[in-house]
Amino acid sequence: MASLTYELTLAGLAVGSAAALTGIGLVVTYRATGVLNLAHGAVAMICAYVLRQLAVGWSWPLPAAALVTLLVVAPGFGLVLDLAVFRPLARREANPARSLVASIGVFVLLVGAAVLLWGPGARDDAPVLLGDDPWAQLGVVVALACLVGAVTRWTRFGRELRAVVDNRPLAALSGIDADRVAAAGWAFGSFTAGLTGVLLAPYVRLDPYGLPLLVVEVIAVAVIARMRSLPVAVAAALALGVAQAQLTRLHPEGWAGPLLQAVGANLFVVALLVAALVLPGVGGKGRDALPPPARPGRVPGAVWLVTGVLFLLPLGFAGTDLHTAVQVPALAVILLSLVVVAGRGGQIALGQAAYAGLGALFTALLMAGGVPGLPALGLAVPLAGAVGLLTGWPAIRRHGLALALVTLATGVAVSRFVLTQPYATAGLSLGRPAGFSDDRAFYALELLVLAGCLALVAALRRGRTGRALAALRDHEPGAETAGVPVPRLKLLAFVLGAALAALGGGLLGMGLRAFDPEAYDPVRGLLWFAAVLVLGADSLLTPLAAAALLTTLDAGGYAGTAALLLGLLAALTGRVPPLTSLLPSRTRPPAAVGGETAPGGPAALSTGVTAGAGDGPRPAVGRTRPHRPAPDRAPPPDRAPPPDGAPPPVPRLHARDLSLTYPGGVTALTGVTLDLAPSRVTALVGPNGAGKSTLFDCLAGTLHPHEGRITLDGADITHRSAHARTRLGIARTFQRLAVFPSLTVEENVRLGAERGHSGGDPAAVERSLRLLGLAGPVRHATATDLPTGTLRRVELARALAGQPHTLLLDEPAAGLDAAETAALARVLAALAADGLTVLVVEHDPDLVAGIAHTVHTMEGGRIVGAGP
Repeated sequence: MASLTYELTLAGLAVGSAAALTGIGLVVTYRATGVLNLAHGAVAMICAYVLRQLAVGWSWPLPAAALVTLLVVAPGFGLVLDLAVFRPLARREANPARSLVASIGVFVLLVGAAVLLWGPGARDDAPVLLGDDPWAQLGVVVALACLVGAVTRWTRFGRELRAVVDNRPLAALSGIDADRVAAAGWAFGSFTAGLTGVLLAPYVRLDPYGLPLLVVEVIAVAVIARMRSLPVAVAAALALGVAQAQLTRLHPEGWAGPLLQAVGANLFVVALLVAALVLPGVGGKGRDALPPPARPGRVPGAVWLVTGVLFLLPLGFAGTDLHTAVQVPALAVILLSLVVVAGRGGQIALGQAAYAGLGALFTALLMAGGVPGLPALGLAVPLAGAVGLLTGWPAIRRHGLALALVTLATGVAVSRFVLTQPYATAGLSLGRPAGFSDDRAFYALELLVLAGCLALVAALRRGRTGRALAALRDHEPGAETAGVPVPRLKLLAFVLGAALAALGGGLLGMGLRAFDPEAYDPVRGLLWFAAVLVLGADSLLTPLAAAALLTTLDAGGYAGTAALLLGLLAALTGRVPPLTSLLPSRTRPPAAVGGETAPGGPAALSTGVTAGAGDGPRPAVGRTRPHRPAPDRAPPPDRAPPPDGAPPPVPRLHARDLSLTYPGGVTALTGVTLDLAPSRVTALVGPNGAGKSTLFDCLAGTLHPHEGRITLDGADITHRSAHARTRLGIARTFQRLAVFPSLTVEENVRLGAERGHSGGDPAAVERSLRLLGLAGPVRHATATDLPTGTLRRVELARALAGQPHTLLLDEPAAGLDAAETAALARVLAALAADGLTVLVVEHDPDLVAGIAHTVHTMEGGRIVGAGP
């Protein structure tokens, strides 16, 4: 028994050492570049193939082959990736989501290249580099970790590395060559990837799919280390490796035995899923979503006509061509699920292949139980949707890169523990529904299902839910404060995406007349994701084109062509726009979209109809210029004090003794008390860092104070979410514009009405558009390229469309010229006169003096003064 334990420990140390190398490389790359490199496993696979080619195929001496592979090929890969892919993204200040998409593109590209060069089959003759002694591998890992730690801590390069990680633009201004630091990080990360690949290859199947995915699984150790700590990454890798090896000695009896054995054999997958769900995420809220389409628009009708004709052509095919074409509509339905989740919702969903596989599995199980084909498929869809609900519920509060890891881990876990396990799939077959056994008849059925799914998603995109999903993708914090229930909407997108993927997966299995787990492999899911992103994730044309492209290219004699082409385009995502955006669209160009020449431009703001609380429209007082107080601070006539004996205004929104401390011990608020009353404009002023924005976010629900209470008309709302407060009548704007660029001006404002306090009053949309001078042709323009002054009005109009009683404005004059600021002052004075409660955080002293009834001064997280 002791001997077995020792042998298993040695085996676990060998696996753990390779995992530790992966963790070291990922951490160093992330710290030097900010990129979570999912292509790490593909680079490891390529280097393992290169070593085998040199040593086995060309009979080079193993030491020479290893030196060339590890010191030339592997670092060279890193430098090429830096120069060709990631440096251009860094210079464009691309968000982490775009960099992650590029790394997925590199992954797919390298897998396709390996398939083309060496074929899809597995190799079992990879050379052994360090022998069978795990202590040698462990020594290499420990020495490498110590070397990296010493360089980082005690050398000039290490100081430069830390500076680039903390603030790359500031480091560049200090004279540090950030590109050189990033290139070194990529070269070292690729070296560790190559070393991982050549160490693992002799012990696992060397094939283009298995080894990259195996390395992806051990990303768990870098996530456990929070992408920062090398000692934690090494310790986690060794512990998981040894534990996984020891678990192989367990042979539990009963129905749960095979599942427990699968868990023991795939402990890194479990660790990745748990770490991605539980530990603090990589990336941040609201900045890691997939970017909106660069040029939203409708696909011309002629393009749809041609596409429809092309999809009808296979009805005239026969034999192998028709059998191949049968796969296209089913795959298009699967890819349509990515249009909902990733395209419209902006979420990085990498696990759709799992839901497609579950759809095929559930269909096969139901048919094996005697349920006819079409009813079995119909029942499999809600079952997979329920799985989407269960897996999506813990994932929806993750953001960006953390969400990508959760969905990837979910896909790998479903594949490892369900789709490829004999206890779930042994003896399963999958036939076609009665009456549709013929390829032509089944293809016609698929076309009908695909058309219905396209109509469903088109209706979703045009409606209220589609606008909310686009707002969530464009600016999540802005969508939340516009009244969008973000968690619920994310969950809806995940469930609908899972259901569509399951429907397509069931059709795909029926078309192939077999349940094939390899058709739903996680690597194939990454290829599907890359295809949708390359062609244009928010276009209904994309799943049709992508399905045809993937099936046609891989049906030829050159397997891997589709992966090679799509991976290349995805890797160049920063420079190559989505292909569907190159089509001519039928969008109407707006006329005069922001200047005084447009109907209802800034000049129209001096008069209008309010969109505040109350019944119906009321005339707003017009002014030709904002008021300025006299030198003795006497209030102007429209802000005269109440008569003697009149009670002061009753506060609607009351904050008492608010305190908040950020992680790290920075105190932002200390005992702040503030009252906001109707028909009054209250201003917060003070230096940067005084706590104004933090107090503002606490009132809006974006942050929650650690101490104190916030009440609205006496009801405690301290812990209510931002979207719930919007429904209660508290609207806000942002210092940095929070408009939704893929929506038109009118759709932006309509979203505020639908999700706000008014509950969707159509008249509120028109009132807000007229009040803010947006009722002309500009209403039909998308918000992508409008000037700042127009976008400020769009954001304010959206807030007012919900008919709030309290309006919180965070630096509303930022980016406005003098005329636009004067127009804004007239609007705010009119809104307060109409009964609204207004709080303004503003640095413009003239604007504050002209509109504020009360001015509070903040310093050091406290209110230190107040006055008229």
